[in-house]
Amino acid sequence: MTIRKFPLEAIQKLRNTIQAELAIANTQTQLSSWPEPSTEVPEPEFLDDLSDIFTFGGRSKEERTDFVQRSPWLISPFNPASVLLKLPGLWLKPGYCLVGYLYRTASKEAGLIFALPEALSTTAHLQQALTHSTIATPPKPEGAMPHFMAAIDGDRSAASFMVASLLKRELQEFGTRQSSSPPEAIGKRSIWRHHRLIQALPSKLPWQWHTEMPKDWFPKASVLPNGQAAVEFFSCRVSAQEAVMYRHLDRYPVDGYQPTSSERALAVVRRS
Repeated sequence: MTIRKFPLEAIQKLRNTIQAELAIANTQTQLSSWPEPSTEVPEPEFLDDLSDIFTFGGRSKEERTDFVQRSPWLISPFNPASVLLKLPGLWLKPGYCLVGYLYRTASKEAGLIFALPEALSTTAHLQQALTHSTIATPPKPEGAMPHFMAAIDGDRSAASFMVASLLKRELQEFGTRQSSSPPEAIGKRSIWRHHRLIQALPSKLPWQWHTEMPKDWFPKASVLPNGQAAVEFFSCRVSAQEAVMYRHLDRYPVDGYQPTSSERALAVVRRS
């Protein structure tokens, strides 16, 4: 087994790349800034056609306002798979696509991503999941895979698994802005954005340890001879009340990029 360590600068650069690409999803859903359409635009049949409507009108101002008032959930015109074009070692499995839903109200913003066979990517099919969607019951299109990472494939290198671990966490917070409070039903997902990646212990703080201090803080990945893989890295989440040190561990099976993940709090500093 070979263990590969990664410099923090490289990992942070990957994270910034993913976040920058996902930020486009927010700019594509600013209803108030869209110009009025000059002509009638037919209802799109496939998800790829939806972006034209959401980018420059396609619905009247009254229709857009009424749509948001009737359902805080909507289909995102953004293609989440576009992120993969900027990342090394990973790609989307043939015959599959990633689709997103956004939750938008005056006070809350969040999102969800699903992996679907391409045949189920029609807007009519995706709209069906919105029929009974609420804050407590987010939409889930019929035929969606158990997890969006199940549609991801790659070259099985150590670097590809490190990239996959970052991608998974960023996609789980799709559509959620830094200043937004997510719906309670999916709020547990929106905690990763507060984590800062680290490769050394912030030693000036009076840490209270829950477990033994790690000997090595570098982000690292390993691939076993049987094809299984593991990724380990550390982060710190700071709030007004406390700072918490976390260890993140992802274990990958021999046949995919959907990991079993664990996040463990190693130490804490509580502010008086």
